[in-house]
Amino acid sequence: MKHMVWLIALGIAAGLGYWIWLASRRWGERKRAAEERFASFMAQTVKPAAPKLAAVPGPDLGPQKLLLEAAAKAAEAGEPALSIQLYARLIARYPEGPFSAQARAAVEAQKSRLARP
Repeated sequence: MKHMVWLIALGIAAGLGYWIWLASRRWGERKRAAEERFASFMAQTVKPAAPKLAAVPGPDLGPQKLLLEAAAKAAEAGEPALSIQLYARLIARYPEGPFSAQARAAVEAQKSRLARP
């Protein structure tokens, strides 16, 4: 009977040791996989330095147009303060842009709209 108890205890200890060994091995594999994912993510994120171009490319009108449209929609929705902020952002970012004169005129119109009770 004593030997049977010792065999069962030894079997439980061996099973527990095997389970701990497997868990630590899986944890190590997950850690390595996470480090590899992080390294590949960082490699994709970090861009190599772009070579300097001889000619200056034309201005990108997409962001300017989006800001102008967003400000106009805010004005249509009855939000003159938000509209003024968006126009101001457009003017601050692109002071010599093709939409800056239109934005300045719209700001004046929105200011007069805010001044009315």
